[in-house]
Amino acid sequence: MRQDVASWLTRRTYSATCYRARALVSAKQVQGSTVSVVLPALDEERTVGAIVTAIRRELVLSQPLVDELVVVDSGSTDRTAAVATAAGAQVVRAEDVLACAGTIAGKGEALWKALHVTDGDLLVFIDSDLVCFDPQFVVGLLGPLLGDPAVGYVKGLYDRPLATVEGVVPTGGGRVTELIARPLLNALWPELSGFVQPLSGEYAGRRELLEQVPFVSHYGVELGLLIDLAELAGTDALAQVDLGTRQHTHQSDAALGRMAGQVLQTALARCPGVAVPSDRLVQFVRTGGDIEPVTWDVGVVERPPMRSVPDYAARRAARASARRA
Repeated sequence: MRQDVASWLTRRTYSATCYRARALVSAKQVQGSTVSVVLPALDEERTVGAIVTAIRRELVLSQPLVDELVVVDSGSTDRTAAVATAAGAQVVRAEDVLACAGTIAGKGEALWKALHVTDGDLLVFIDSDLVCFDPQFVVGLLGPLLGDPAVGYVKGLYDRPLATVEGVVPTGGGRVTELIARPLLNALWPELSGFVQPLSGEYAGRRELLEQVPFVSHYGVELGLLIDLAELAGTDALAQVDLGTRQHTHQSDAALGRMAGQVLQTALARCPGVAVPSDRLVQFVRTGGDIEPVTWDVGVVERPPMRSVPDYAARRAARASARRA
């Protein structure tokens, strides 16, 4: 391991167990900071309600750590919006935000538009498909941000149990990370090779940084943010926190292959001079006695830094003016 990475690991790896909500509330009040928690969601009625309920109970009502709790619905066809609303979240539809910019499918779009509809100085992003959710995730992600002004972005790390035909095994999730994201980072951005879960869906950051970088559509958003924020602020402004264990639903190998294609496209777009002749992925399925090719579009689209969007700038200016009045 490179010496700079080893040093970063020691200096910028934290544990969620070291932080308590009550202490962070005091730090937040002293700093005059506000916190927004965002859950991007698409057809997650089975899990989103429990996550919202836990955050609201523990970190809004019991300890006032979270000021905004927002679910950004990416076009769910189930009861995701109704369940999240009943649990106490503010629910917004991605297609209704910055309507003049249109809507792009995918998680990255929901996260980008979340910047526009929230006001927190610190933003925490939590995937909405988690099971057995622990609100300490939010506490842990906020801890380094509220404890050290030099930290601007915090990724979660955790063990990922994998559901198999023989039952749940304690590790083995995160196949896209191990098969594509980690090799890419080690080869092309070795300074970021210390991140245990570079594609984790749980992370937090300062608005002043997040609004300066593009957001990639689909499953490229996490890798794009990691690389772009490191370039913007330097690796020492980035940190990771051990959240323990994360449980969520798992997808098929074919679906993970499409995710990996989007991650790869995101990485290649950040390699100047590298021409990418195709953003198509050909997979194969057996139909009866035949093998049939299926072609997928795994291309990604980048939304511009939110700070450059006129409507966002106007909204932030209006909010600042209202606070001064």
